[in-house]
Amino acid sequence: MSALKDRLRADLTTAIKARDEVRSSTLRMVLTSITNAEVAGKEARELTDDDILGVLSSEAKRRREAATAFAEGGREEMAAKEAAEGEVIAEYLPTPLTDAEISELVSAAITRTGAAEEGMRAMGKVMGVVTPQVKGRADGGAVAAEVRKQLG
Repeated sequence: MSALKDRLRADLTTAIKARDEVRSSTLRMVLTSITNAEVAGKEARELTDDDILGVLSSEAKRRREAATAFAEGGREEMAAKEAAEGEVIAEYLPTPLTDAEISELVSAAITRTGAAEEGMRAMGKVMGVVTPQVKGRADGGAVAAEVRKQLG
């Protein structure tokens, strides 16, 4: 079993004992998502820490989008709940990259792939190099926007 999954389970037990409702419900939901990912597909498999980080990233993104949608709809209480869940999930994710760090990674990838001459046609090539480097640490949309900006 992965170390991250063990940590999530141990933290769930601690949160239940401390009667921390937000934390315990969020960790239960995350562990359920991990279990669903493990049994998805043709055969069940054990997720690695990187796979679990992917699940956590998508759950965190879901919370951010839901919080924004609730806030725009005038449902501040629900927006606050989603934001609190997002904060709990964020504790298990690696530190996010800054815009400057993303820009540096994209510049290095463009130089390494020689994509500067090709322009926007080389976007896929550059994204293929950058995506594994930023996995779980940056939003794919932000990375794509930076690649477009530098290639465009």
